[in-house]
Amino acid sequence: MEFDLENSLTSLEEHQSDTVPNLFASESDHMPSRNFLHCLKTSGFYVSFRQEAISLILQAQYSCNYDAFIPYLAVNYMDRFISKQEIPQGKPWILRLVVISCLSLAAKMKNAHFSVSDFQGEEAGFIFDTQTINRMELLILDALNWRMRSITPFSFVHFFISVLELKDPSSSQPLKDRATEIIFKAQNEIKFLEFKPSIVAASALLVASNELLPLQFPLFKCSISSCAFVNKEKLLSCFNAVQEMVEMEWYESMLDTMSCTRTPLSVLDRQCTKSESETTSTTSINNGSTVPEIKRRRLNGHSSK
Repeated sequence: MEFDLENSLTSLEEHQSDTVPNLFASESDHMPSRNFLHCLKTSGFYVSFRQEAISLILQAQYSCNYDAFIPYLAVNYMDRFISKQEIPQGKPWILRLVVISCLSLAAKMKNAHFSVSDFQGEEAGFIFDTQTINRMELLILDALNWRMRSITPFSFVHFFISVLELKDPSSSQPLKDRATEIIFKAQNEIKFLEFKPSIVAASALLVASNELLPLQFPLFKCSISSCAFVNKEKLLSCFNAVQEMVEMEWYESMLDTMSCTRTPLSVLDRQCTKSESETTSTTSINNGSTVPEIKRRRLNGHSSK
């Protein structure tokens, strides 16, 4: 049976009554160790190792046209593995072997085809036989205590959407889609490894709601903050970090837009087109017109540039 990241503890589409508490109780078992987080802050080696590994995994996604959840699951396995298994320095072949093995395991969990030959060749620099890859897979499985049905932020999206009590049920899918985009991007950022999957999910949905349903955002913020499973302080910190990540992405996108155009008019045209296509939120001003909402809405209620 194919593993569904949105239903980590059950194969059913609907959450059973005892599933949600079990998810929150078990999510810490599916996070990198605290020691690994310390290493990322103090050791440039692990930072570089992780960045290069993620780059190779994303290259595999595009070259092999994988479902986006396969590389996401592979990175989850990789983070948890290297947080418990010391990686020797000066042996670059280990990185590629870990990446291949994590992708192989993720593909097996998603019942997807995986060909080792796609990652082996003269340009790769290293050739691994099947036995070597299988041994690394077993090493990874052992380090993860065979917990391959990873509890990720996707496991909590359904629950937090139900907490929002949307006025228009049809808005749940756009919220979910936008939150999913944010969760995918957040995995690449080291700073989000310290937050529990549930906190990342809640923060992603709040940022998505701030963009798509700004008038309902205060109510959503109150609903999620009041959830018994949520640490308000961690939620505040994670929300602001996600908001900053999204803003930086928007800022870099605008710089790219401006650098690719020749006239101020064409820049404005492209901004308007992008705004309309992405349903940019607006806010009313005194004369009745609207302007793009570019201020950051922090979770504590204050806004800043």
